[in-house]
Amino acid sequence: MGVNADSDIVLEMIDIEKQFPGVKALDRVRLTLRKGTVHSLMGENGAGKSTLMKCLFGVYSEDSGEIRMEGRPVRFENPRRALDNGIAMVHQELNQVLRRSVMENVWLGRFPKKYGFISHKKMYDDTKRVFEELEIKIDPRVIIGSLSVSQRQMVEIAKAVSYNAKILVLDEPTSSLTNEEVRHLFNIIGKLRARGVGIIYISHKINEILQISDEVTIMRDGQRVAAKKASELTTDEIIRLMVGRDLTRQFPPNTNTPGETLLEVKNITGKYKPTCENVSFSLRKGEILGVAGLVGSRRTELLENIFGVAARESGEIYLHGRKVENRNSEESIKNGFALLTEERRATGIFPLQSVQFNTILANLRAYVNKGLLSDKSMRGDTTRIIETLGVKTPGQRTHIRYLSGGNQQKVILGRWLLTEPEVLLLDEPTRGIDVGAKYEIYQLIIQLTSRGKGIVMVSSEMPELIGICDRVLVMSGGKLAGILDLRNNKHENAQEEIMRLAAKYV
Repeated sequence: MGVNADSDIVLEMIDIEKQFPGVKALDRVRLTLRKGTVHSLMGENGAGKSTLMKCLFGVYSEDSGEIRMEGRPVRFENPRRALDNGIAMVHQELNQVLRRSVMENVWLGRFPKKYGFISHKKMYDDTKRVFEELEIKIDPRVIIGSLSVSQRQMVEIAKAVSYNAKILVLDEPTSSLTNEEVRHLFNIIGKLRARGVGIIYISHKINEILQISDEVTIMRDGQRVAAKKASELTTDEIIRLMVGRDLTRQFPPNTNTPGETLLEVKNITGKYKPTCENVSFSLRKGEILGVAGLVGSRRTELLENIFGVAARESGEIYLHGRKVENRNSEESIKNGFALLTEERRATGIFPLQSVQFNTILANLRAYVNKGLLSDKSMRGDTTRIIETLGVKTPGQRTHIRYLSGGNQQKVILGRWLLTEPEVLLLDEPTRGIDVGAKYEIYQLIIQLTSRGKGIVMVSSEMPELIGICDRVLVMSGGKLAGILDLRNNKHENAQEEIMRLAAKYV
C-alpha cells in the first residue's frame, strides 16, 4: 500500500471533459494516482474509462481540465510524448504487427542500433532480459501472429514494462488470460508496485479488482460516481454504483427446451496444425452449447473450421440432416451459419466506418435493387437492429469506433442476425464487456434460442458457461475431451469437472 503523503501523488487528472459528436464522454472527471499503488477504474462500457485514459496517453486531447504528473501540468500531443514522459499503456484491443517477430514488436519505433544499423542481437538480448525478469517464457524470435491472444497480451505487457514507466495503464489486461496467467500478471504487478510504479487497472472482473487494488474509482455515463479504498467496497456495492441499480441475478433465466437435432459435426479435423482433431458433436434447435478449454485447446479453430475460414483436412457437417460443405464464409452464410469472432477490433468491426455500414455489411446482396444499393432498406434494417438490440449510438452515421465495446458487440451480433442464420458460432461474445452489457447479451442469446436458433459459444469464463449453457463441450489439446450436460441440474461440481476434462490431453 502507498502512504497518503502528497509527495506520493504521481498523477492527478482534474475536471477532465471530452465531447464527441452527440456524446459527452467525460464530464468533470477526477482521478488521483499514488506511487506504488494500484488504482482501479471501473464502470459499464461507455462510462468513459478508456476515453479518460486516452486523454492521459495523448490519443485524445481533452476539451478542458488539467493533468498533472508529480505536481507538474502536462499535456501530451501524442502517445509517443506520453511514453517519453514515463506513461505506458496496454490497450484492451491489441495493435501489433502480426507478421513480424515478438522482439520487433517490443522495440517497434526504438530499435537498438550499433554503428548506425539495427542490432538484432541486442534486440534479442534486451527482449530476453525483460522476459526473464517478468518470467515470460516466449521465444523473442517467433512471429507474433503465431502466438495465442493471451501470449500476445503478455508480450504487450512486457513491452510497456520495457519503457521503465512511472505510470502503467492496463486496460482489461486479463480478458484473454487463463487463471494461471492472471496469477502471473499479478506477480508482475507486485514487482512494479514494489518499484514505486503507479498502476491504473481497468477491468470488469470485480473479484480481480477487490484482490489487486488499493483504490477504486467508479464511473457512470462519463462522470465519476465514487472513489474509495478497495477495502471499503463489496461486489454488490460496486455493481450498484456501476449500473445505478441492483442486479440480483448474474444470468437471466433460460427456460427454453431444446428441440430436434439441428446440426451434426462429424470428425472435424483442420488442415494446418496446430488445430482441432476428429471432433464430433450435435446441436439441437433452441440449444446453447458452450465450448470450454484452456488456452491452446483449439476452441477458436473448431469454430473457424465449421465456418470455413480455416481449411479442413477432413470431417463432415450436416444441417437438418443435409450435408453442407461450408468451404468459405460466403458459402457458410448462404447455408445459415454466422461467426462472431473473438477479437472485435481485429476481425469484427470496421472502426473508420459507420454503425450502418458495420450493421448491413454481411447482408449487402439483400439491399441491391436494379444494380444499386437501396439506402432506404439499409436505413430501415439498421434502425431495427439499433432498437431491437438496444444499441446506444448518437446515430447510424456515427463511426463505430466511438461506441463502447458492448455496443460494438451488439452491432456485430445484429449484423449476423440480418442474415437470418440458423446456427450462430460465438467466440468469446462477452469478452471485455461490463456486467450490465453482459446481461443484455445473455438475454439476446436466450431470445435467439427461443426462436429455434442453435448457439455454439466459446467462453473462457466458467461461470458464464455454467450460467447460460444447456451443455458444455470441453476441448483439450485440440481433441474433444468430453461433453457435460447441464440441463437437469447445474452440477455443483461442474467447474471442477470441466477443468478435469480440459487437462485430459495436455
